[in-house]
Amino acid sequence: MNILRWLLSTQLKPSHKQNKNSGFTLIELLVAMLIAFLVITPLLSFMISILNTDGQEQAKANSEQEIKAALDYITRDLQQAIYIYDATGIACLSGTVDTNTCPSASTNQLPSPTNGVPVLVFWKRELVNQAITITGTQKDDTFVYSLVAYYLIQDTSTTWSKAARIARWEIKDGVPNTAATVTCSGFTATDKYLPCPDKGFKPFDLSQKGITLQAKMNSWTGGGAYSQDPVVLVDFIDQTTIAQETPTVTAASITCPAPTGLVFQRVPSTIVRRGFYACVNSVGADNRSAVEVYLRGNAQARLIQNDETKVRYAQSKSSYFPSGNIKVQGSSFIFTK
Repeated sequence: MNILRWLLSTQLKPSHKQNKNSGFTLIELLVAMLIAFLVITPLLSFMISILNTDGQEQAKANSEQEIKAALDYITRDLQQAIYIYDATGIACLSGTVDTNTCPSASTNQLPSPTNGVPVLVFWKRELVNQAITITGTQKDDTFVYSLVAYYLIQDTSTTWSKAARIARWEIKDGVPNTAATVTCSGFTATDKYLPCPDKGFKPFDLSQKGITLQAKMNSWTGGGAYSQDPVVLVDFIDQTTIAQETPTVTAASITCPAPTGLVFQRVPSTIVRRGFYACVNSVGADNRSAVEVYLRGNAQARLIQNDETKVRYAQSKSSYFPSGNIKVQGSSFIFTK
């Protein structure tokens, strides 16, 4: 019996000693947790700061890229322009001036998207591929005239951002084809086209005598009931009004270039937002139109998407509002006496 007790005691003593030394006291655990908290918290703050900065820089980069892409697209469009409407011309087409200035355009000839302001309106030559039959199956390309309008839109739509957006609208002519068998919508059966003109399209009329080219173009009237709707080109355009900017600016301080012999009109004439506007010379000495287009994006609207009042332009946050401008002269022109 004594031997058994001795064996048990010798075996149990090391076990008790090991168990006693293998654990942590409550104080030790609390100290470890405090140290971990002091180390991890700054690291987490640092990581969150890095993520926020990365998100901000990515928003700025995206806005800069989209502004550049939009300007490139508008440039290619305007390079084919044969006539660009200035502020007076757009007012004529919109039916917002008296009939003495625009005798043939007493009503709005352009679509009216909700809270949309027309900024660029012009005629261009539109390429139509393989539209003319030469002989048999041989076909060739041709050009038709089209009317294009760019709008600055800022509304409460939940589909788009709280900033503004640019939308593009276009209607174009058809290609006359005596062999066409389909009657085009809005045209008589004797009008043969393939492809058909867009619904509501009417060509401009240069046959009027005794008036200037501008007066002839300003008196254009469309067929109405257009089937084409403005299509958004780019979102996240600065929606800030000039009265909301910090520091506040005035419309009079936003001027257009004044080169010798040319008269540029600011469009819109009564400028409200600097996110998208233009300076237009409809007819130069060589009958070509010229334009300078200005864009300003809004990267803040990518980060704060539920409050328009928090994404307005301020000089202290100008890096969030990338801007750009282009100068374009139409490659074609209208000759008229």
